[in-house]
Amino acid sequence: MSCTRYVAREPDATGFIDYPQAEHAVWHTLITRQLNVIEGRACQEYLDGIAQLGLPHERIPQLSDINKVLGATTGWKVERVPALIPFQTFFELLASKRFPVATFIRSEQELDYLQEPDIFHEIFGHCPLLTNPWFAEFTHTYGKLGLSASKEERVYLARLYWMTIEFGLVDTPEGRRIYGGGILSSPREAVYSLSGEPEHQPFDPMQAMRTPYRIDILQPLYFVLPDLKRLFDLAHEDIMGMVRQSMLLGLHAPKFAPRPSKATA
Repeated sequence: MSCTRYVAREPDATGFIDYPQAEHAVWHTLITRQLNVIEGRACQEYLDGIAQLGLPHERIPQLSDINKVLGATTGWKVERVPALIPFQTFFELLASKRFPVATFIRSEQELDYLQEPDIFHEIFGHCPLLTNPWFAEFTHTYGKLGLSASKEERVYLARLYWMTIEFGLVDTPEGRRIYGGGILSSPREAVYSLSGEPEHQPFDPMQAMRTPYRIDILQPLYFVLPDLKRLFDLAHEDIMGMVRQSMLLGLHAPKFAPRPSKATA
């Protein structure tokens, strides 16, 4: 993975991480703004998770506070990581019900968009749904599959993760809603994803695996689950069989212009 200019903050002997006041202020700006943006846009399961976590607005939460709630609901916990981590480490953590959280927060200059996942993205974007047994089960299964997958298979699994856990939408009785953490932690994408601009397709795991993406643009296409339980059901299907079939079929043509310097995922 690429390098980052951010440095994760170290805990003291008790596990407490002391963030400077300026970083608490960034968290306050991000969470208060984003809670307004996702109103009427986030799925109910996510909102239920937000309520259970009781995230503070005035300060960056301690990982131990998150772990109390996750442990009591689904048996998960968050684990501090330095910043970007290798795929192998990522899969190892998920396979043991530990969700990686980099203990740094974006600067004021990068409030709206950050390529690497910071503590706001991980805690606000993903942790609320880790209180949900369907979402938690899929994430756990995904980690176990990735752990034993080949390098080539992991690339297809990565697309499935991107199109679900990071950038997924779901149909609900109240209308189409967001559950992907990459959308939920982004003010611009939260509005854009549910607008008439991007393409929406009914969720199909193999189609998701065969769809190229770029991390540095608003997504041109989102896959829509019929309900959140679809992730739980998928966890009990032959995902690796789908990966192998997708590898034989190959990738769809990208729905975006290629980056001039690097290959896309």
